[in-house]
Amino acid sequence: MPISDKHTIVGGVCALPVNSDQHFSPFGTPPRDIRKIEFSIHGIFGVNLATPRYDEASIRVLKGLEPVRQRPGMYTRTDNPLHIMQEVIDNAADEALAGYGSQISVTLHADGSLSVEDDGRGIPVGMHPEEKAPVVEIVYTRLHAGGKFDKKAGGAYAFSGGLHGVGVSVTNALSTRLEVTVWRDAQEHQLAFANGEVLEPLRQTGTAARKKTGTRVRVWPDPKYFDSAVVPVADLVHSLRSKAVLLSGIKVSLTVEKTGEVRQWQYADGLRGYLDEALGDAEKIVPMFEGRQYAGADDESFSEGEGAQWAVAWTVDGSVVRESYVNLISTTAGGTHEAGLREGLFSAVKSFAELHGLIPKGVKLLPDDVFARASFVLSAKVLDPQFQGQIKERLNSRDAVRLVSGYVKNALDLTLHANVDAAKKLAESAIRQAQARARSAQKVEKRKSSGVAVLPGKLTDCESSDATRTEVFLVEGDSAGGSAKMGRDKEFQAVLPLRGKVLNSWEVERDRLFANNEIHDISVAIGVDPHESNSAVDLSGLRYNRICILSDADVDGSHIQVLLLTLFFKHFPKLIETGHVYVARPPLFRVDVPALGKRPARKVYCLDQGELNAVQDKLRAEGVRESSWSISRFKGLGEMSAEQLWDTTMNPDTRRLMPVSCGEAGVEATVRMFDMLMGKGESSQRRSWLEEKGNLAEVDI
Repeated sequence: MPISDKHTIVGGVCALPVNSDQHFSPFGTPPRDIRKIEFSIHGIFGVNLATPRYDEASIRVLKGLEPVRQRPGMYTRTDNPLHIMQEVIDNAADEALAGYGSQISVTLHADGSLSVEDDGRGIPVGMHPEEKAPVVEIVYTRLHAGGKFDKKAGGAYAFSGGLHGVGVSVTNALSTRLEVTVWRDAQEHQLAFANGEVLEPLRQTGTAARKKTGTRVRVWPDPKYFDSAVVPVADLVHSLRSKAVLLSGIKVSLTVEKTGEVRQWQYADGLRGYLDEALGDAEKIVPMFEGRQYAGADDESFSEGEGAQWAVAWTVDGSVVRESYVNLISTTAGGTHEAGLREGLFSAVKSFAELHGLIPKGVKLLPDDVFARASFVLSAKVLDPQFQGQIKERLNSRDAVRLVSGYVKNALDLTLHANVDAAKKLAESAIRQAQARARSAQKVEKRKSSGVAVLPGKLTDCESSDATRTEVFLVEGDSAGGSAKMGRDKEFQAVLPLRGKVLNSWEVERDRLFANNEIHDISVAIGVDPHESNSAVDLSGLRYNRICILSDADVDGSHIQVLLLTLFFKHFPKLIETGHVYVARPPLFRVDVPALGKRPARKVYCLDQGELNAVQDKLRAEGVRESSWSISRFKGLGEMSAEQLWDTTMNPDTRRLMPVSCGEAGVEATVRMFDMLMGKGESSQRRSWLEEKGNLAEVDI
C-alpha cells in the first residue's frame, strides 16, 4: 500500500494523503518520499495497541542537508537526476533574467556528471555577516539560504524561479561530489563538496581578467537516490532550448562529451520564432498573435515588472504545442497563468463575435471552443509565485489569472478590431467547435434517455450533458453540500451530498450493494453499474468525466475518502483504470495578509500546517510585520462560504485536484493489502502491520 506524503490510519484503514502534490496511488508499493503517517486508533477493529515510548529522547532534529537525503522525493524528482541539474541551470538563467550575463554553457561529461558555466556576477565569496561562513558555502550547504528572498528594489533578484533557497542545496545533498568555481573581483575561487559536506574549503586558486565574472558548477549525482542515473538528453535539450527562447539574445550551448556533439541556441525572435519552428508547416487560421505587457511603477494592482509575454497560433489541424513558464521555470502541468491566457483569449473573441452578431441562436460559446486549436508559448513574470510542490510543475498563484487575462484580453481586443477579416475567421472557427460540441452532447443525451433509472433526489445535477466536460462532487454532509451547490459552476458541476460514512463495501456481495442507499445513489448518479475489473464494462452511460471525492481535511474526512476509494476499487474498478476518479483537496488554513506598499491585501490558503509555516516564512522574508496577518482554521467544509469553496476547491483554474491511479505493485498485491486493511477477520494481520509501520508514525490516540 503506497504511502505518499501523509496518510491517516483511521480504525485500521489506510486513508488518503492529505498533503500531496503528486498523483495519489492507493494501489502500489511505497515510493521513496514517505514522510509521515498519523495513526488515530478508535478501536473499531478491537486492536489493543500499546502506547509507544514518547519522551524527550523521541524528538530528533535533522540538521543540515540530512532531511533531503532521508526524503529526497519531497524536494525533487527521483526518476532521474535531471531536476537537480536543472536547479543549477536555473540559477544561471536567473542571472541572465536579472540582466547579468549573456551566455550559458552546459557540458554533459562522459562520467555522467554535468557542468554549468555562466558569465553572470559570480556567487559572493566573502563571509556572511551573520553566519560567519563564506556565502558560496552557505548557498550549497544550508536549506532556505539564497539571494532570491529579497524582492524589494535593490534586491539581488526581483524575478526568479527560486523561492525557498533549497534548489542547489538539494543538488549538493544528492550528489557524491560537487565543485564550484567563481570568478569575481579579478580573482578565481574554488571549493568542493562530497555527499553534501565541505570536502575542499573555499580557497583562492588564481587571478582572473578584470572583466571576467561568473560561476561554473560541476555535479556528480549520487545514483542511489534515483531510479536511473542517466540524464535524459532529449529533456535536457528541451530545457536548454526553452531558456534560449525565453531569454532573447542569450546564447545557450550544450556539449555532449561521449558523442562530441555541440549544440547552440540563440533566438532573436524569441517566442514567435520558437513557436513557428515547433509548428512547422501547419496551416494557421489567422496570423500569429503575440505580445507582451508588464506593470509599471504606478500600477495599483500589480508590482512593477509583473506581467507576461505570449505567442499564440490557431491551426487548422494537427497536434497543438503548448508550453508555459513562470520566471523561466517550465510549468509542464500548467496553472493559473495558463488559465489567465485562456480566459483572456476567450473574453476577447466572445466580445468580438457578440459585437458583430456572429453567434447563431442557441449556440453557447465556451472557453474550450476558442482554445481547442490554439498553440501557445507563454512566459509570465510573477513577483512572488506560489507553485504546487518543490519541482514547480504548476503555478497556483490566484492573482496570475487576473494578471495574464487582463493583459491578453486588452491586446487581443485591439488586434481583432484592427484586423476584422482575420478576426471573423477566428470567431467562426470557435463557433464551429461549439456546434460540434453541442452535436456530440445531443448524441450522448439520446443514448441515455432510453434508461429507466431515476436520478437520486438529493443530486443537484449540472446543465450540460456533455460527458467530456461534466464532473460530480461526492460531498461529505448536507452542510458542505449546500455550500458546494451554491459555489459550483452549474453549467458543468453536479453535487451529490452523502449522509455520514459510506458502508465498508470490501466484503459486500455485488447483488447486496444497492441495499445501501448511499451506494445506490452514487451508482445511479454516475450512470455506471458495479462490475468486476476483468469483465467487459460498458462506460457509455457514464454521466460525468470526473468523479471528485470532497471531504473535510481531518481524520473523519480521510476515513470517508478511503471508504469511497474502497468502493470504487472493489466494485467500480474501470473508473479508476480509465482515470475518472479524483480527490479534491480543500485547505485547512486561511491567512489574511494586509496591504503592504503598493501590494493590495490578499488571502492565502494553505492545505496543512507545513504549508502554513512556509507561507509565514515567506511573509516574514517579504517584510510583513509578524503580528499584522491573521490565521483562520477551517473546521470543515460546512464552515466555508460558497465563494471560498469555489475559489479553493472547485474552480478548475485554482483548485488542487488529485487523480487516483493504480500503482506499480499490481492488482493482486493491492487486493491482498485491501484484504488485510478492510477485511473483518484480519485484525491480527492489521495489528502486525501497524506494529511494523509504527516507527514511521506519530501516534494520536
